[in-house]
Formats: sequence, structure tokens, C-alpha cells
Amino acid sequence: MARRSLAAAITVALALLQVASAGSWLRQFTTDGTVRTGYDASRQKVVTLNLDRSSGAAGLNSKQQFLYGEFSFEMKLIRGNSAGTVTCFYLSSGTDNWRDEIDMEFMGNSSGQPVVLNTNVWANGDGKKEHQFDLWFDPSADYHTYTIIWNPTNILFKVDNVFIRSFKRYADLAYPSSKPMTLHATLWDGSYWATEKGKVPIDWNNAPFVVSYRSFYANACVAGGACHAGRDGWMSKRLDAAEWGTVRWAERNYMRYNYCTDGWRFPNGLPAECSRK
Repeated sequence: MARRSLAAAITVALALLQVASAGSWLRQFTTDGTVRTGYDASRQKVVTLNLDRSSGAAGLNSKQQFLYGEFSFEMKLIRGNSAGTVTCFYLSSGTDNWRDEIDMEFMGNSSGQPVVLNTNVWANGDGKKEHQFDLWFDPSADYHTYTIIWNPTNILFKVDNVFIRSFKRYADLAYPSSKPMTLHATLWDGSYWATEKGKVPIDWNNAPFVVSYRSFYANACVAGGACHAGRDGWMSKRLDAAEWGTVRWAERNYMRYNYCTDGWRFPNGLPAECSRK
């Protein structure tokens, strides 16, 4: 049933977009704001997003749209005081009130405080499904790999080799399943929201703020033809017992916010998936 409804909504073609060189994978994107290429300390080519008061937000936007796939960036976040900044890696079908979206958002910190990773899912305009985690390492000290796996069964979030969240599909609830989405990587001023709920804005004396990307990987269905995905495992990927163990570890030790425990936000009752296993 799911495959028939998917075919009725859109046809897709398998694309493998794994590229080692930053200069070559950057060609898969359009850019906004100040985006540069350069080299890291090991002389590997990198792409940087740069934010200052005059340049404004910076971003990468995939030229192709996707319907299911595995996506990852190897990223090094802002050094020092990054309060008020937001670095995002996300998929979105657009900006309308009925959009689908899958988010990994890194909310800037005051020096010495942990960077908060906000994960969220929107389906047909229904969002507010955040799980937030304090990262258990300094994401500005070195590159780490951040991954989203999106298939007809679940959406999985992974940091390096550690799964931290699974968002499950239920037949009677909204789920991103029919709208092709563009992949974005952005850096912007989120002073009104990002750090301590907006209490700590950007200090422009610390600009420019720089986020570096050393590699990009996508194994995904691209809008345009028949989809033969699945041979690499992501299309049918679900967490096994050990992987559920890392999710519980992250929840137990590093979870900062879980929408399924926020009765103040949902005074008329928590979202339906919160009571299901």
C-alpha cells in the first residue's frame, strides 16, 4: 500500500552522490551569503559558511530534491562564543504552512557551555516534535559526522556512529512521505531563540562566525524517475537492539528537552505518538 501511494504521488530515481572533494560536491548546491572554499590544518579542502553583521545568513541548497534517503555532513562548528547563532542541516519541502521538514539544528552557546542539538520533524505542517541533546564533545574542536536517514518506516538521527533518535511512522498520523524535499545547510542569526531561549544574543565582536564542512554524502531517491533504492540498506533501516541502546544512553545522559514530556506546551494532551511504543 505504501509503495503504491508513493508511486501515485511521485516517481523517483536513485542517485548516489558520494564525493570526496569539497570542490566537487559543492557543485551539487546553490549558495546564499558568504560561502568559501579553503583548506583545513591537514590540507584537506573544506567549504565554509561565514556569518557577520553585514553579510547576513549563509547557506547551501541542493539543486535536486529528494524523497527518502541517507544524508550526512562532516562538520566543524563555530569556535569560542557562538551564542545566538544557529547552524542547521535539514530537509524541507518549502516554506508553506503544509510543509514537510526534518531538522538537525545546532544552537550556539556561551563559551564553556555545551552546544545543544535540536532534532525535529514536520509533516504536513505539523511540527513541535523536538528532542534536544547536549553534545557530549566539543563540536568546534574537530570534524564530526551528522546523519539523517529517512525512509518509509522511520526517521533516524545519528552523530558519528551513535544513533540518538528514531521517529517512527504510524499509519494514522502525519509523516513525511510524499513531498520531495531540498537539502539545506545554513548558518544564521537566531538571537531571538537559540541560546537560553533568546536570553543571550549574538555578540558581533566575535564575528565572523565560521562553520566548516569537509565532506557531504547522499544516497537517496532524486525526483525524476523510478526508484531502485534499498540495496545499501537505508531504505529498510530500523534500529536493532544495540542501536536502541545508544538512543537510551543519549536520552538518559544528554537529553535536554523531550516534547513528549511538555504538558505546558500541550495543555490539551500530548501528541498521539507519545503514548505509543
